Amino acid sequence: MNFKEYFRRQALRKRGSTVPTCIMPAEKISTAVALIDVEEPSYDECKTALMSYFRENKIKGEIFFFDFRRITSDERLITSITNTVLRKDLNWFGMPSDEKLAILDNLKPDLFISLLRSDNFAARFTAKYCKARFKVGREQIDRNVFDLVVSDPSDRKLTQAEAFEAIKGIISKIK
Repeated sequence: MNFKEYFRRQALRKRGSTVPTCIMPAEKISTAVALIDVEEPSYDECKTALMSYFRENKIKGEIFFFDFRRITSDERLITSITNTVLRKDLNWFGMPSDEKLAILDNLKPDLFISLLRSDNFAARFTAKYCKARFKVGREQIDRNVFDLVVSDPSDRKLTQAEAFEAIKGIISKIK
């Protein structure tokens, strides 16, 4: 285990949520947070689908955008700076800043949806840290953090928008 990995494990152990989680029906969800990757081609379609789903189900929803691109001085950020985790918002081993985590804490979400792949430490940390009571992801991580996992089929990789459509379908069937 290298030095960086040691600190990552310590952060996950010390700052991980202790709130018990379980699968919940959509009717019991009043607040939600979703993580999406701005660099993924279906980002805009996924953002629209998430906001529409939150509106239709009377869920107070927020989207956190992960944007680790190198943005030059002549480029503009395409998402809200408040809900966007940039490369500069991560510490040296990849943990999001306390400022971004405080925003997540203030939302007090019932539902947490991560549409990011688990190879990203910032996404893994955020999923483990979030105090939501129902967590959904695309790949299981550290000691079964997610209550519901929607995996890619063996023949292809789903886009974030396709994965969210599958998640919506499953959540609607939970009673």
